[in-house]
Amino acid sequence: MIEIKTSAYRRASFALALGSFLVFCNLYLFQPMLPLMADKFNASAIQVNWLLAAGTLTLAITLVPWAVGSEIIGRRKVMLLSLFLLPFVGMAMLLADSLLMLTLARGAMGISLAGFAAVAVAYMAEEFTPKALMLAVGGYISANSLGGITGRLYGGFVTEYWGWEVAVIGMAIFSLLGALAVNRLLPEQQYFTPQKGQLRTHNRSVIGHLRQRELWLAMLIGGLNFALFVNLYTVMGFRLVAPPYSLPISLASMIFLCYLSGTITAKLSGRWSQVNSPISGMVLGTTVSAVGMWIAAYDSLYAMLTGLLFISSGAFFTHSLAYAWVSQKAKTAKATATALYLVHYYVGGSVGGFYLIACWQYGAWHGVLAGGMVLYGLIYLLCWRLHCRAQSKEDIAAVLKGTHTAV
Repeated sequence: MIEIKTSAYRRASFALALGSFLVFCNLYLFQPMLPLMADKFNASAIQVNWLLAAGTLTLAITLVPWAVGSEIIGRRKVMLLSLFLLPFVGMAMLLADSLLMLTLARGAMGISLAGFAAVAVAYMAEEFTPKALMLAVGGYISANSLGGITGRLYGGFVTEYWGWEVAVIGMAIFSLLGALAVNRLLPEQQYFTPQKGQLRTHNRSVIGHLRQRELWLAMLIGGLNFALFVNLYTVMGFRLVAPPYSLPISLASMIFLCYLSGTITAKLSGRWSQVNSPISGMVLGTTVSAVGMWIAAYDSLYAMLTGLLFISSGAFFTHSLAYAWVSQKAKTAKATATALYLVHYYVGGSVGGFYLIACWQYGAWHGVLAGGMVLYGLIYLLCWRLHCRAQSKEDIAAVLKGTHTAV
């Protein structure tokens, strides 16, 4: 298997990180454009949010089908097919002449992105040693945040000066070049066994993963965490372009540089899990994120930026630990398990946008604070339940081991 500090590890981890970077560049390209698109199409904040939500929602819905397909044809083929679809779907957006058509095109983009997102961690879980896996997942999620930053900054600046069409064309060209690089660098799979003609088995795997409480609770934590994280940024974008700040889109999009703190903490999460409980890390990450939301309540640009740094740090730390937890605890059909995690994750992001934007429209940032604390409270409750389940399983395992030794 692929070990740390080998050329195979460097090639594979870089290729997976690059693919992740491309996925998140494309997924969040339109997020900084939302206020501008609201004016262009004469739409409300909730209506124009579909340009972001359509991509995350279709991505979530199609993760499991892509994962099931990867169990049959292989992880690498699915990832490459997904990446090579990006430039073609991106160029198709230029044909849209209404908010509805552009939203549908963004939905098609979400479907394309789902293939890579569904199986990348499963590829790592099968091809990497356990130690290499934890570090690779941290690097992979760091690339998520870098892709999110780059896509948003690029989208904001290019749209401000040259229009959203130029932003889409440039991203399509970059996606094609990136897909070619991943195809060249990513090693062929050595430990994958195809499971042809076993659709019923895959369906049973989905049901089995959802029935396994240790997995499902971590999936719910990931969904609520992402619902808060990505949409607190969306709301902040609307806050900054409105009076009294009235910042241009290009400057407002600079807030996404705060994602860099998440890039660091995602990488640190792998080291945390080697010496501490992942569940305690999820609680820590949630607390840091919640503190950031309250700091951002102050009417000061410095306080807002500081708050966003805290939100990113905590959210990515929690996400990395929950994601790795699911990939480790799933004993079979790992691609399906990680895809199910991402289903919860992106459904949370989609639904959470309408929830927090409604809080913003009706109660400004005080409404966001109230609505946000409800979701943070649910995460704490889920972490407690996950701890109880994990502790119970450890106690049972200890008893069984003692019985076996006595016999």
